[in-house]
Amino acid sequence: MSRVFEAKRNSKVMNLFITAGYPTKQDTVELILGYEQNGADIIELGMPFSDPLADGPTIQYSSETAIAGGILMDDIFDIVAEVRKSSDIPIVMMGYINPVLHYGIEAFFKRGAAVGIDGLILPDVPVEESGLIQQASEQHGIPLIYLVAPNSTDARMKMVDHRSGGFVYCVSVTGVTGARKGDEVGDSVERFIERINKNITRNPVLIGFGISSHADAMKISEKADGFVVGSALINNIRSLEGNKDWKKKHFEFVYTLRHG
Repeated sequence: MSRVFEAKRNSKVMNLFITAGYPTKQDTVELILGYEQNGADIIELGMPFSDPLADGPTIQYSSETAIAGGILMDDIFDIVAEVRKSSDIPIVMMGYINPVLHYGIEAFFKRGAAVGIDGLILPDVPVEESGLIQQASEQHGIPLIYLVAPNSTDARMKMVDHRSGGFVYCVSVTGVTGARKGDEVGDSVERFIERINKNITRNPVLIGFGISSHADAMKISEKADGFVVGSALINNIRSLEGNKDWKKKHFEFVYTLRHG
C-alpha cells in the first residue's frame, strides 16, 4: 500500500468504501473495478454485519441488503479473488470482530492473505485489546489499520500510530458514519488536525466520515494524505435505483469526487 502514497505524494489518495454484496455480489466486483478506473486509489470493502456499531443508517441499509442477499465471508473473499484477476488495487477489509471470530481468526487471515487483502479495519477492536488479532496480522502480513477521532488523547494517537500499518484512519467527527454538511465536518477537522499531525508521524493519514463531494474532500483532507468516502456512494447508488444505466451514472459521480 505504501506505493499508493508514494505515487500520490503531490495529490490526495482517494479511498472508496463499498459494502460487499451490495447491491449484489457481482455488482460489487464491477463497482470496485469501476472505482479504480474513475480515480480510486484504495478500496475499503465492508463486511456486512447485523449490528454495525460505527455505521449510520446508510451503510446499515447496504449491509442489510447484502445479508438478505445471502452474502457470506467466503463470498467476500471470492469477490477479492475475482478483482485480483484484473487489478492489484489495494483492498482493505472493514468490519466488526464477530464475523472474524465466527470464521476463525487463523482461517480469516490465512484466506485473506491467499486472496490478496492489503489491510483490515475493525472499529470495535480497541488497540489496547487487539493482541490476538495483531499476532495473526503480523503472521500473515495483513496490517491492522486503527482509527483515531477528535476525542482521542495524544497518547492514544501515538499508540495507534505505532500499531497501525498502511495508514491511520482519522474519523473527522464523533458519531457514526454518514454524509454530513461540509461545514460540520470541516469545523471538526480544523479543531484536531494539528494534534493528528503532531502525534501521527509513522503512517499516512486518511480522513473519513461525512465526505460527500469533491469540495468536501479537498477541504477536509487539505492537511492529510487523503480521504475516505462511503455513505455518499451508497446514497448515490440508491438514488439511481431503477435506472438501467445506474453504474455509468454512478461512476460519473465517483469521477467528480476525484476531479470535481
